[in-house]
Amino acid sequence: MARNIPKNTEKTKERNPSQPISFDFNIKKILQSEQLHFVLGILFILLGIFMFFSFSSHLFTGDADQSEVEDDLQSSIEPLKKQPKNPFGLYGAKLAHLLLFRLFGWSAFLLVPILLIAGYKLSFKKEILPLEKLTWQSLFYMIWLSTFLGFFVFMLEAEEKWSNLCGGIGYFINEYLYGFIGWASFFVISFVLIVFIVYYYKVDTSSFATNEGENDNIAVTTPENEATEDNIAEAKNIKRVRENFETILAEEEPEEELAIDHEDNFDEANIRPFLPPVVETPITKSNNANKGPVALTIENSDDIPEIIEDFEDDAPLEINESVNDELVKKFGLYDPMLDLPHYKYPTLDLMKEYDMGKPNVSQEELKANSDKIVETLANYGIGIASIKATIGPTVTLYEIIPDAGVRISKIKNLEDDIALSLAALGIRIIAPIPGKGTIGIEVPNKNREMVPVKMVIGSEKFQKSTAELPIVLGKTISNDIFITDLAKMPHLLMAGATGQGKSVGLNMILTSLLYKKHPSQLKFVLVDPKKVELTLFNKIERHFLAMLPNAAEAIITDTKKVVHTLNSLCIEMDNRYNLLKDAGCRNLKEYNVKFVNRRLNPDKGHYFMPYIVLIIDELADLMMTAGKDVEQPIARLAQLARAIGIHLVVATQRPSVNVITGTIKANFPARLSFKVTSKIDSRTILDTGGAEQLVGQGDMLLSMGSDIIRLQCAFVDTPEVEDVCEFIGNQQGYDSAYMLPEFEGESEGGGSEKSDFDPSNRDQFFDEAARLIVTHQQGSTSLIQRRLKLGYNRAGRLIDQLEAAGIVGQFEGSKAREVLIKDMETLERHLKSL
Repeated sequence: MARNIPKNTEKTKERNPSQPISFDFNIKKILQSEQLHFVLGILFILLGIFMFFSFSSHLFTGDADQSEVEDDLQSSIEPLKKQPKNPFGLYGAKLAHLLLFRLFGWSAFLLVPILLIAGYKLSFKKEILPLEKLTWQSLFYMIWLSTFLGFFVFMLEAEEKWSNLCGGIGYFINEYLYGFIGWASFFVISFVLIVFIVYYYKVDTSSFATNEGENDNIAVTTPENEATEDNIAEAKNIKRVRENFETILAEEEPEEELAIDHEDNFDEANIRPFLPPVVETPITKSNNANKGPVALTIENSDDIPEIIEDFEDDAPLEINESVNDELVKKFGLYDPMLDLPHYKYPTLDLMKEYDMGKPNVSQEELKANSDKIVETLANYGIGIASIKATIGPTVTLYEIIPDAGVRISKIKNLEDDIALSLAALGIRIIAPIPGKGTIGIEVPNKNREMVPVKMVIGSEKFQKSTAELPIVLGKTISNDIFITDLAKMPHLLMAGATGQGKSVGLNMILTSLLYKKHPSQLKFVLVDPKKVELTLFNKIERHFLAMLPNAAEAIITDTKKVVHTLNSLCIEMDNRYNLLKDAGCRNLKEYNVKFVNRRLNPDKGHYFMPYIVLIIDELADLMMTAGKDVEQPIARLAQLARAIGIHLVVATQRPSVNVITGTIKANFPARLSFKVTSKIDSRTILDTGGAEQLVGQGDMLLSMGSDIIRLQCAFVDTPEVEDVCEFIGNQQGYDSAYMLPEFEGESEGGGSEKSDFDPSNRDQFFDEAARLIVTHQQGSTSLIQRRLKLGYNRAGRLIDQLEAAGIVGQFEGSKAREVLIKDMETLERHLKSL
């Protein structure tokens, strides 16, 4: 399966002619350069070829060249009387004479594969055979074979005739051993071989045991589908390996809440600069609505934890697969970031600075509002035991405890009366507040506080978050920065009237992910029917965007292409589930951990899977023009795509029932609503009222399960988004965007009926599919679909064409079709004949 390949596209800066030219001579950088590795690799390959032909020629011309070589070694000044017969001249003859005649004999040929494989690995970054293992084996066998053959040369006194067979080392070792133990030296030589085999190949008595049941339970295969020597040991040490990787897989534990005793003295410098001071007065309890004033307690925001993350903390993921020790020892854990090793994450200086100060809510405003609330409720015979205020960036929450015997519904019905007495834009009553024995009244502040993106992105908790897809939305009503994990939602449905902050919310989600994820870990599919909202992200196409093959642009604006893209994502989902099934994994996280630990074979189609986030900016327009063609794939993705890392963020201006249908709504447990125009729209998106009472400009309600949280969305300006995208786009990226599987509609071919083969009308992937089938000798539609990333209909049409062309046999039910051509040479001749 083709993956994106990095390509250096960094812009060349113009040099000022007045500035002198400087040369940065960095030895470390030169030694690590790919160009040097490629040149050295080619040099090793040429040296290996030079050795092979020099050695081969020496076997026939060594005796004739020996006198010339000896003369040259004794005197390098006088010219040779006779040129050597070795095809590589004097130096080829000298190298062969040294290594074959004087040192190792015929076993010196074992140096050739070491040089060839080392050169190939350096130049092309591929390893034909394990280089380290091959080197140690070749060096041992080179010396041992020289000694073994030297025994027969020495015992037969055939050194003059067969000196090239063992070389000088093998002969003199046997001469030395014979002086001590005579012909018994043969047993010493054999014993050395046995010791090497036992310790190097880890041979013991268990190697000869044939307990099939036990082997079935603990056998593990390498990516090359061969058993490793340490399988049994690895299976016994699973617990130890799992503990080594707990720090990677475990979720970060939430920090303990910060508690401040108001009666103690404390340093104001330790308080966050954007929160109001602490003011608290004793609570005066009243048993009657007409009995005296009710004291106001202003809740200090510092009593609440600085940053909240999510409502539930998943248990650490346990992986039962151990690491492939042999491969990891040679190559290390697989690192997907090495595709773009020099990628730099966006920096905070790309964001604007704002002079925030403290929330502009005065003590007089708080006191006046609390008195009006108490007075209004008293007018209807409702007594208040206590009232407490919590100041937020947009609204202030007044928590009241009514007197005993007061019905909650009676207070809730006074929403409009309280709003009238406060002369507020709109208040929201929470009766009761979940988890508390109080009733909440949210009153908009006269002077609102803006939440800049730099404040929330730069927060310590967000920077240290270990969530899979962390998004920071803004601040809660208690001035806490709110961070959640899109991967846990797992999909988000957004709604809001025009101009209420929906586009800023989408930009905030995208910006959060860009600041935390590497291009190899995350891809976006952006759908923008309005054609102007998401165009800023065109610059990061080769880093973070996914698109259909042969598409003109990565950001989809045409309705027909939207339908194709959604169906293509469904194909991608099915392909990923097939790979998870083959790997024996339940979700994307387990699969990627297994791939990083080199437990999956890339030759079988396995690859490191990035998360895919689908963002649709305006669902209402798509539902109006495409209807069911859009609804069905969205619903299917929402139902199934969570486990394989595809997550949806769908936004709409009009949250009516014909846009947010029951099928879509049922599969989006997380809902986010900005201000809407009516209570009906609020109930459609949130299943409850309240969104119509929001005050706009980023004021929003987030519903996750049974809880509804009021948030002020952080403000990210268009120039800030442009700067972030420019920063990423100017870096080295892949050759193209991440390619999704190709999808063809019913009108574009892929029918089920088979026709005679027409060479002039064959599919453009015909030749590639034929080579794939012959290489694997498996006539499978799913193989073509998975490896070429095509839709099922098109893969089926290719199989039909291959059958008509005589490359595969007829359909045989559930069995794969027979491949009629057995080798690539025959196939190439057959393709030319077509």
